Order: sequence, then C-alpha cells, then structure tokens
Amino acid sequence: MPNRRQIAKFKINRRMGENLWGSDKSPVNRTQAGPGMHGARRRKLTDYGIQLREKQKLKGYYGDVTEKQFRNTYGDATRRKGDTSENLVALLESRLDAIVYRLNFVPTVFAARQFVNHKHVLVNGKIVNIPSYRCKPGDVIEVRERSRTMPLVMETLEKMQREVPEYLSLDPKAMKGQFVRLPVLDEVPYAVQMNPNLVVEFYSR
Repeated sequence: MPNRRQIAKFKINRRMGENLWGSDKSPVNRTQAGPGMHGARRRKLTDYGIQLREKQKLKGYYGDVTEKQFRNTYGDATRRKGDTSENLVALLESRLDAIVYRLNFVPTVFAARQFVNHKHVLVNGKIVNIPSYRCKPGDVIEVRERSRTMPLVMETLEKMQREVPEYLSLDPKAMKGQFVRLPVLDEVPYAVQMNPNLVVEFYSR
C-alpha cells in the first residue's frame, strides 16, 4: 500500500504523463492515462500549453512547490547575471529539501520537505526547518545527531539509489554533505527531460 508521499508523487506523474523521479513503481510505467477514472484525454497542446506543462513539471519535481515560491524563484533568476533558465535550475537545486533529497538522506523530495520541517537537519551546525531555505556554496548539510538512527535515513543511505551529483559531496557514514557549488543544467540528474527555457518563455509572455 503506497504511503501519502508516494500517492502525491504518483498523482503528479500521472498528471504530467511522465515518470519524473524515475521510480520503478510509478503508474506511468504501466499506462499513459492521466488522473481520474478514465484518464485525461490527450490533445495537441498549444505553445502556451507546452510552456505551462513544462512549468508544472519543473514545479512538481521539487515537491509541487507553491506557485508563489516558484514565481519568486524565477524572479530571483531573472535578476542574476547569466542565462535565466540556468539560474532558475541552480536556485531550485539550492533549496535545502532538494539537497537533502540529492544526498540520499530520504527517499523522496516529499519526505525531504517533512524531514526538514521536523528539525532533523542542520546547516553549518544549526537547525534549519525551512524546506525552501536557500543554501550557499560551502554550506555543510547534515542529519541531526539524534535523528541518525531513524530507519528511514539508515535504509535510504544504505540503498543509495541515486548518485550524488558532482556539485555536492557526501560522507555517508557521518551523514553529512556539502553544497560545493551551484550546478549547471546538464549535470542535474533529472530522470526526464526538463526544459527550463520554456518555463522562462511562459513567465515572459
């Protein structure tokens, strides 16, 4: 029986018609139907529809963050030097919950949000319970000492189902990692094709 976090993931996968996190148990591995009794009828999307879908896909990947949070992140990306789509992805990957997920402390991005909320994570030795907290290069992220015996953490680190990307470092025995640097799009380990350039086009309309 899937838990609530799995159900949330499955619902987003079905809505997008893609296995966003590459899960073996995703319902879209068996069917391309959308959510609902009979599945959503697929029809050819307009340019706007394609852009909207890409925005929803990227937003959903990071735990279905709120529209306000996502738009604010986009706004920050536009104010930075360089390519806005690259900046957007770098900022999303800087989120504390995203880093906790990438470091294999928990199995899903939804679990990462709850894990941070419940004060199980330290950043530079201090408790941070805000999932959207933006980490900076050089920050050290670790599981709080009293939380290190949690079965969820121990099992996820033992399985190490996801490779830790090069912009992070991990000491699994110490349950500690570091946000080494901001990533570029090509090195972010998405399970499906992401098109942040279309997200930029969506907000630029």
